[in-house]
Amino acid sequence: MDLSLQDLGFQDKSSRNSHGAFLCDHFDAELVHKIAQLLLPGLASACVDTTMGDLFRTPSSVAIETRKEMVDFLTQKSEAHIAESMIEEGSTDSGNPIDSISDFMDDFVDSKKNLLSRVSAWVLSDRREDKIDDFMQELETNGFWLISRRESVAEILLRNIDLKGNYYCGFKFENRDEFIEHRGNCRFRLLNCGNEGCDSTFCAVYAEKHDMGCPFKVLPCDQKCSESILRREMDKHCITVCPMRLVNCPFYQVGCRSSFPQSKIEDHCRECLESHLVFVLQLIHKRDASSIDDLKERASLLEKASLVLR
Repeated sequence: MDLSLQDLGFQDKSSRNSHGAFLCDHFDAELVHKIAQLLLPGLASACVDTTMGDLFRTPSSVAIETRKEMVDFLTQKSEAHIAESMIEEGSTDSGNPIDSISDFMDDFVDSKKNLLSRVSAWVLSDRREDKIDDFMQELETNGFWLISRRESVAEILLRNIDLKGNYYCGFKFENRDEFIEHRGNCRFRLLNCGNEGCDSTFCAVYAEKHDMGCPFKVLPCDQKCSESILRREMDKHCITVCPMRLVNCPFYQVGCRSSFPQSKIEDHCRECLESHLVFVLQLIHKRDASSIDDLKERASLLEKASLVLR
């Protein structure tokens, strides 16, 4: 069973508020999602702790009631947070919203611990964590409190904490046309990546950040060859097939220590023909030619030299 926002005490969102103004309700979707991800582990912890050692109740039997209590608790704490900050620090700076909501969550979970759960947290912490993980998996499997519902709660908490509007829009418009125009340019509007193969969605404010790291973006070769490569395949290209990758001279083993782009091998061998022959001759005169292996190696080197001379 999944409660609606109305069941949790919230009014349905609308782009037009009660005063007739059009309100932009765009949020930092990435931050909202991160906050929403905190809610289910917090709920699982509270349900496990409140029923620890109880013979008549299980975590699942108290999940709906505990969720309602948790949302009420977090809402009240978030509404009081700004006032407390202003009194204590004389500032409306809310800090990191995730840190603040994590602290609220810890306070709620701590308030639900009975005596046995407090002892278990101290003595049998591994067992407690296993129970929390198992119950959270059960909630996810049963579709309890879907991520979309949790994100709606997260938006309300974020709006309460973020008095400066750093993470949501909140602009109001009396004129519908102005509102529609703004929605198309709002920094928190959702965008889809335009790179083929990428299904990422992000706020417009993060478009540049995504573009700088999108693995599906096609880029000019880092080593300045003529090809354009997907960012995620760039390293492999540069190391394996790029004509501009650095390689050692074919005569490296006999003394030439030059390195150059793979496409320049022929130019190098042609320009350094004399020095390569010198290296080969030096090797012939220095080595003892009594073994078969030496003779084979010498023949191979001379064959390389003859190919270059053609």
